[in-house]
Amino acid sequence: MAIEPYRLLLRLPGVRALLLVGLLARVPATATGMALTLHVAHGMGLGFGRAGLVTMASTIGMAVGSPLSGRFVDRHGLRPVLVVTTGAQAAFWSCAWALPYPVLVVAAAVAGLLGLPVFGVIRQCLAAVVPLEQRRMGFSLDSMLVELSYMTGPALAVAGVTILGGGPTMMIIAVGLTGSGLALILLNPPIRSAEELGEPVVRVPRRQWITPGMVALLGTVGAATFVLTATELALVGTMEHSGQTAWIGLAVAIWCLYSLLGGFFYGGLSRGFSPLLLIGLMGALTVPVGLAGGDWRWLVLALLPAGLLCAPALSSTVEAVSRWVPSGARGEAMGLHGTALLIGGAASAPIAGAIIDSHGAVWAFVTAGLVGVAMVALALPFWRRRPPVAEPVREQGLEPVTAT
Repeated sequence: MAIEPYRLLLRLPGVRALLLVGLLARVPATATGMALTLHVAHGMGLGFGRAGLVTMASTIGMAVGSPLSGRFVDRHGLRPVLVVTTGAQAAFWSCAWALPYPVLVVAAAVAGLLGLPVFGVIRQCLAAVVPLEQRRMGFSLDSMLVELSYMTGPALAVAGVTILGGGPTMMIIAVGLTGSGLALILLNPPIRSAEELGEPVVRVPRRQWITPGMVALLGTVGAATFVLTATELALVGTMEHSGQTAWIGLAVAIWCLYSLLGGFFYGGLSRGFSPLLLIGLMGALTVPVGLAGGDWRWLVLALLPAGLLCAPALSSTVEAVSRWVPSGARGEAMGLHGTALLIGGAASAPIAGAIIDSHGAVWAFVTAGLVGVAMVALALPFWRRRPPVAEPVREQGLEPVTAT
């Protein structure tokens, strides 16, 4: 596939800086969960059970705070929200290492609520600076960069806690998040396009865009991360059971590479596909993966078809949100998208873990895939009831129409 379209995309004013800052900002953001877990489990010596409570508190805070931050961005602009959230992250991470456990649980929840909204903000601003005809490529490239940050952030957190200890690692995260917030404040990317800025500023009622179709979309977003989280746990469980633990890191990296390749090719297509089609296929292709257990190389090869759909599936949901929601509510909608991602991943981990412990990793692959397919089947009847502000764009696989 020609790389020239991507070069044209990066030549658009503001796109290159926005994506670069987004990549650098997401690395410390993706390191936070692992750093908290290892600090409580090993640094405080309280075990992984209590560490899970801290990360759960943080996750709940982020799930609630993500759409709230987006709504404040819609109403008051980007900089005020970034100033508050950057200050909150600097305060928490600079002293988290010294907090007693009960205080740490509460503080983690508050820090999650006031989390730096880097994921939603980057997507919201990307929709503003990239023309409609290039958004698929823009969101695909953004999904690829998110993949890179998730490959980097947790690994750096593990290395930091192992080599430097929990305290210094948390201080580094504090510096990274503070620097990320300051960079976004200085960059101050637009949250609406030039055409949208020329339109009258009006408050958009939620009932105008939170329709059955939008709820269905958010449900499939959660299903996608359910599939991905469960697949990762099942992959690790399968390789541990077969005594191939040393190759887990490489196997996960190859799986991530599949997603990067899929995102690259999907971004270059002239027409996109429905999120329902992509997520349904990803789920269906995940079901038989566990049958390739044994040699880890066969297992990784079996992950190829579903792996290629990871980034396209997620980027297609972001593109749908950007098309369906008016610019005056785009920040809140992107926040809800982030909440759906968090809920899907949070629900998947204990369910997949219980299945692996009781029935084996093969059934975790099956469950992950069937959940994705089932959610798509549930969403299908509501799919055509999309928000009335939707733009008339045709997708391959399923044809959305104007809301009734």
